[in-house]
Amino acid sequence: MNDLMDLHTHTIASGHAYSTLSENIRAAADAGLALYGCSDHAPKMAGTTHSSYFINFKVIPRVRGGVHVLMGAELNILDSSGAVDLPPSILGKLDYAIASLHTPCFVPGTMEENTQAYVNAMKNPAVTIIGHPDDGRYPVDYETFVKGAKTYKKLVEVNSSSLSPRSVRKGAAENYQVLLKYCREYQVPIIIGSDAHFESDVGNHRCAWELLERENFPEELIINTSVDKLKPYIPVLSELFPEE
Repeated sequence: MNDLMDLHTHTIASGHAYSTLSENIRAAADAGLALYGCSDHAPKMAGTTHSSYFINFKVIPRVRGGVHVLMGAELNILDSSGAVDLPPSILGKLDYAIASLHTPCFVPGTMEENTQAYVNAMKNPAVTIIGHPDDGRYPVDYETFVKGAKTYKKLVEVNSSSLSPRSVRKGAAENYQVLLKYCREYQVPIIIGSDAHFESDVGNHRCAWELLERENFPEELIINTSVDKLKPYIPVLSELFPEE
């Protein structure tokens, strides 16, 4: 299947990633992607950049090396109310936003607390994707989670990095089996992200594709195969990829 995009990537601005934006875009071109998204960590993550980093994306070309470029952020969900660490004034300037749970910013709670954190973050109109909802340290009621994604029209990420043997997120494959069952049942689309922290991983979705093939997950619910599928979630794409 075609894999045209990678929207979960990090640059040196994230503090614990090791490639520049230009290096990542070049890697996206080498991987044959049509669409590259930068989602550096928002300010509450230790070592990442200041909020001012996210206000001047207008200077970045929309197309480089034949790759269309989107600029977003990976937000930290801070509590069970779904609060995130960039204000609406900045979120409104982004092309998209991923919202995720990270242990430095949210101490794992009960299944109910973790699920509430995700679902309440989904209520934020600036959030586009829920990132790596697969971490065994955060037990989640996946049926309630998927129903929330459907209600609030959010994309559910299948994070390829989580499925790597080197990942600190334990139990990801087993958690995705449950999550994908509900995504299929409730017809909720997923988007694959690399979570690249070095240029060579941009567009590297091998582990995610292997999982989706094992689970026989329907292609029509996989956003990566078509930019048109992504347009309802990221309005600027209709300008970048006008109808022929």
